[in-house]
Amino acid sequence: MAEITEQEKHQEQLNQLHTSLHEGSLDQVPELLAKLHPAEIASLLEALPVEDRSILWEQVSPEVNGDVLTQVNDSVRATLIKDMASHELVAATEGLDTDDLVDILPEMPEDVVQHILDSMDAQNRHRLESVLSYPEDTAGGLMNVDTITVRADITLDVVQCYLQQLGEIPATTDSLMVVDRDGKFLGLLALTKLLTRNTSLAVSEVMSSDVEVISADTPATDVANLFERRDLVTAPVLDDAGILLGRITIDDVVDVIRDEAEHSFMGMAGLSEEEDMFAPVISSSRRRAVWLGVNLLTAFLAAFVIGLFDATIEKMVALAVLMPIVASMGGIAGSQTLTLTIRGMALGQVSKHNARQLLLKELMVGVLNGIAWAIVIAIAAFWWFDSIVLGLIIAAAIIINMFVAAFAGATIPLLLRRVGADPALAGSVVLTTITDVIGFFAFLGLAALFLV
Repeated sequence: MAEITEQEKHQEQLNQLHTSLHEGSLDQVPELLAKLHPAEIASLLEALPVEDRSILWEQVSPEVNGDVLTQVNDSVRATLIKDMASHELVAATEGLDTDDLVDILPEMPEDVVQHILDSMDAQNRHRLESVLSYPEDTAGGLMNVDTITVRADITLDVVQCYLQQLGEIPATTDSLMVVDRDGKFLGLLALTKLLTRNTSLAVSEVMSSDVEVISADTPATDVANLFERRDLVTAPVLDDAGILLGRITIDDVVDVIRDEAEHSFMGMAGLSEEEDMFAPVISSSRRRAVWLGVNLLTAFLAAFVIGLFDATIEKMVALAVLMPIVASMGGIAGSQTLTLTIRGMALGQVSKHNARQLLLKELMVGVLNGIAWAIVIAIAAFWWFDSIVLGLIIAAAIIINMFVAAFAGATIPLLLRRVGADPALAGSVVLTTITDVIGFFAFLGLAALFLV
């Protein structure tokens, strides 16, 4: 019997919830939620309309409210927090790790944030404030400060006694951080070595000094790339003076990778990765209206180019029939190059040193594909409209537009990044404009010269 997939499992849970919420059997909901991980509850909340979401949230146990809030996207979290009382918000934050608190505190009311800070001891308050001082998309904003530090001059048996006194260690801990008296990072003591080596040995004799460290201002995407390339599970985060600030673990990096993937995917449509699928109509319309307006301006530009050749189109209707082919082929070819370039930039594979080679390679791909498909389209145009000249004109326009599309797809992300714009968000709009305008201008311009 085939195992049920996670997607099928999630769909089954949604169906059960829908039945319970709409058939008056709410008493079954707490029992269902009790079997789920907070991340699964968060996923269900995101998949429900606002009215059902509110009902379900009331059924979630207060003991896991905080964990669920850290798992839902920003838009959904904001709606849930807005409907919670101050004492409920304070209770939800109890027991959360510092890095999780950092995710939700900026959306809390000021009085709640102040109450949470006042309830902390001096050490934990300092830790939280140190993380909040860094931008969210940097290693400093991503790090967790629940590190266990030891000195290099003590023995392993002393370290074991120290851990026994603590009673527990932070989750995903595979190594202890070794620091000097001033908190400067010296290396890592792997738990495997702590358990397997002679306990009379000093920490300095068994620790690893050749460790990949991360600066606190390193972008989160670079952190994710480093973990992927080096197969890291955890890495220390240091300030400019080499002082240990905290650590980043693989679970934090998985979140970054997921967010980057969603950002790239949603950005192509001008949407935010935190978009609430069931957000109110007005707010959703307002967000999308911006990019629709931008697209309208680019459409007017393409229409203006077509208008320059209205007399030519009137004399030969076949041009109007074939125009979309030229624009479409250029748009698809450009999107392929654009996607490849944005992905390479995200992975740190594209730099000023190899951008020229990437551009030349994509130009050659564009020309070869342009020639190949130009021949096919020319034959089709000749067969359709019985005109060799028309076939040659559309073939030339296809080659020109796919060459330009390759050039634009490779250079637009680099130029947008240079001016501080988001390539994933703005790249497709700019590319579409270029391929439409160049495609129409090349095709209609050549037709005006040789057909009319």
